[in-house]
Amino acid sequence: MHVLLNNTAGPPGGPAHLATPEAYATVFRQHLLAGQVLVQAVLPGMQAAGWGRIVNVISTSVKEPIPNLGVSNTIRGAVASWAKTLSAELGPFGITVNNVLPGYTRTQRLDQILAERAAATGKPAEDIARGMLATVPAGRFAEPAEVAAAIAFLASPAAAYVNGVNLPVDGGRTKSL
Repeated sequence: MHVLLNNTAGPPGGPAHLATPEAYATVFRQHLLAGQVLVQAVLPGMQAAGWGRIVNVISTSVKEPIPNLGVSNTIRGAVASWAKTLSAELGPFGITVNNVLPGYTRTQRLDQILAERAAATGKPAEDIARGMLATVPAGRFAEPAEVAAAIAFLASPAAAYVNGVNLPVDGGRTKSL
């Protein structure tokens, strides 16, 4: 079985227009260029086997930009386009390329976002969390295992005909199709 999972920590928050060019370049290297290096490293084995799965963990910002995550929104969109391009190029070799778009998930990244928003607004983190949850039809944050289950499916033989998709795992928060 040949599986590559790309999952990189999110960059610091902030508006897109205030980010330095170096901030964009750093995150581009960490997310897209690192993924490209890894794809090139594993691709020969996948092609030889006639089977492979590449799964990128990105963000729902691919479908709907998230306020105050300007650099992340931008670079994650680039990763999604890269993955879609790869899915067409590698599909004939039995290799699928898909993206998982986690919503609000109980992780250190969620804690970071809550703390940054609380600091920026002066509101308690609990109030920020309640506001975020009000946008989630499921009414709760995801557990990491729920995101992992979606990744496991896309990495499995059962997902052989799923290629080039952005799969939101967000409790219904994303409003776009």
